[in-house]
Amino acid sequence: MSDDSEPTDSKLTLSKRRWAAEGKFLTGRISRPETERLPPGQHLVKNWPVLDLGQQPVIALESWRLEVRGLVDHPLDLSWAVFQSLDHTSRLTDIHCVTTWSRYDNTWEGVSTRELLDHAMPKSEANYVMLTSYDGYTTNLPLADFAAEDAILATRWEGMPLSRDHGGPMRLVVPHLYFWKSAKWLHRIEFLTADKAGFWEKNGYHMYGDPWREQRYSEE
Repeated sequence: MSDDSEPTDSKLTLSKRRWAAEGKFLTGRISRPETERLPPGQHLVKNWPVLDLGQQPVIALESWRLEVRGLVDHPLDLSWAVFQSLDHTSRLTDIHCVTTWSRYDNTWEGVSTRELLDHAMPKSEANYVMLTSYDGYTTNLPLADFAAEDAILATRWEGMPLSRDHGGPMRLVVPHLYFWKSAKWLHRIEFLTADKAGFWEKNGYHMYGDPWREQRYSEE
């Protein structure tokens, strides 16, 4: 699928739209990360469930590109070799999926989003990013959240290359938001002045997605 086309509906997509309409999984509780580690309505898993829109694109490293465009001083079009030449780092984070599972202590390796920002240099009027994946998936983030200290463009998980079903060869990880914001198979990052809904945000999910405030679904 072209990265500019909308993903087609799958059984999971239809189910999650129904969950959003019904408010499924909402508990009404509000937890705080400084007092609790597990957000409200979540349960711990030791495996890593695989969720996608019914496609897992095959991306050859020779043809892989990461495009950075929009409101930046230095638009980027990075090959895999150039991306790998950037400074790499590691992060240890928890992750929380809107479908109620959480997994503690995930070790990621890759390029921090702040490292990428140092190269692209967002303009002063840039406030948001739109992420587009190789399967056509899109999701939005405030620039401040994309630039979080623990956010990473991950290529490895638990010491191994990131597998295709989990978004390899590279995915975004923004651990303080629900995991649908951490786009798999990331292909393009566009810097914008105003917020713009991505795929799930158009289909009933919250524009921000804070697990601690149980922002699973749209407030409209």
